[in-house]
Amino acid sequence: MNKKYIIAAAFLILGAVNQSCSNDFIDVSPTEAIPESALGEIYNNDEGANSLVTAIYAKFLDWNMSTFAWIGVTSIVSDDADKGSSASDSGSDKDILDALNFTAATPSFKELFASNYQGINRCNQALKYLPLLDKASPDLRKRLEGEAKFLRAFMYFTLVRSFGGVPLVDHISVTGVEADKIMALTRRSKEDIYAFIEKDLKEAAEVLPTKTGGERATKGAAHALLAKVYLYQKKWQLAVDESNLVTGYSLTANFQDIYKVSGENNAESIFEINGSGGTGGRAIQQYSQVQGARGTTGWGWGFATPTQGLYDAYSAGDTRRDATIIHRDMTLYDGYYVGPNTDNKFYNYKAYSSNYRDQASTDVNIRYLRYAEVLLIKAEAMNELGQTSSAIPFLNQVRQRAGIGGTTASSQADVRTAIWKERRLELAFEHDRWFDLVRTGQAAAAMAADGGKVFKVGTHELFPLPQDFIMEAGGLSQQNPGY
Repeated sequence: MNKKYIIAAAFLILGAVNQSCSNDFIDVSPTEAIPESALGEIYNNDEGANSLVTAIYAKFLDWNMSTFAWIGVTSIVSDDADKGSSASDSGSDKDILDALNFTAATPSFKELFASNYQGINRCNQALKYLPLLDKASPDLRKRLEGEAKFLRAFMYFTLVRSFGGVPLVDHISVTGVEADKIMALTRRSKEDIYAFIEKDLKEAAEVLPTKTGGERATKGAAHALLAKVYLYQKKWQLAVDESNLVTGYSLTANFQDIYKVSGENNAESIFEINGSGGTGGRAIQQYSQVQGARGTTGWGWGFATPTQGLYDAYSAGDTRRDATIIHRDMTLYDGYYVGPNTDNKFYNYKAYSSNYRDQASTDVNIRYLRYAEVLLIKAEAMNELGQTSSAIPFLNQVRQRAGIGGTTASSQADVRTAIWKERRLELAFEHDRWFDLVRTGQAAAAMAADGGKVFKVGTHELFPLPQDFIMEAGGLSQQNPGY
């Protein structure tokens, strides 16, 4: 998302994408629609068409979409992060997530569920109205439809990884239409959701442009996300095929440079959420502040602190360790000194903002898809296909950038373990670790090693659907097992 678009944040159209509706948990029935007169007077031009999709990107700046709940259910819940902060500050429910004691009433799941459907609603709005804007450039409208489909697929991927089957809301509901109410409240199978994601991404890839700086969704982003979607479904050959279509990218020589402002949307970046700092409404709301160092030399709340286990997983010569984890008595890349008396031992360096350290609105971006991950996806899929010797060079590209040389693993089983470890070290705090543990069957052992936490096999593979949604569904949707 180009930062110049964030300035307006596309909230010009939020009357049409109103988050208030009769259904609190799936925002698919907006109280207002864009009037037909407004289509002609306001939106029927290139700027108006663009604003419909910019509003989707703007959703990713919201607190309920990208900040406290998301950090909790992807980082704190995993073995990469502890709750952090102070013992007396529960962070609403972050202590519960950290201990794996969550239930259907745990607030973070309600935010995760609702925020993604709010974003999907914006996608559906854009896809409904873009074809009607006959005074906007046809090529622009086609590209924008591709962006909306990519973003809708991105959000459904978050939902299906988190909850399994969920309602498949593929158009704007009409108030009072029973079929639309049923659509919004009825779970579809995870297979249906994955098929819908694949369709959206294939259609997006056909019309999106090649890499142009990384600010918005591109053809490479659609292929990379589709490769990841196939990886999660163990469709190994398709994952390889899609990875091969991600071209024009390269690894950044210095790992830490990726996470500086100067490294935003660089040659390695495939898709990231952009935040401009200093002014509310342009940044990912308090993303950096929530995870910032806490104490006299700190600047934040101190949540989602890296675990000792994660720190120890890096070898001493791995350049990623000190680019991922802030520790006490450390001078950061901009010369800022983190003293010896911070409240917590470790903090997330990838969330650090140099320019707006002490402000709620910072210039931190979330890196969601990088070329390094595409190499690891390709390596994993090839190894599972029995092409182990051919997979190793892709794994080694990532390792060699980190300064740790090539892997000594050679058997399929050992290479599999090496790739899984590399994903942890490379992608720490990029919101994948919990889902990786679940999909690879490592979760029970990993959580036991993380302070003896109990991962309930047969239950914790999925998060609980929000209890309020289950009650509202009135029998149309059933809760996940064990909750």
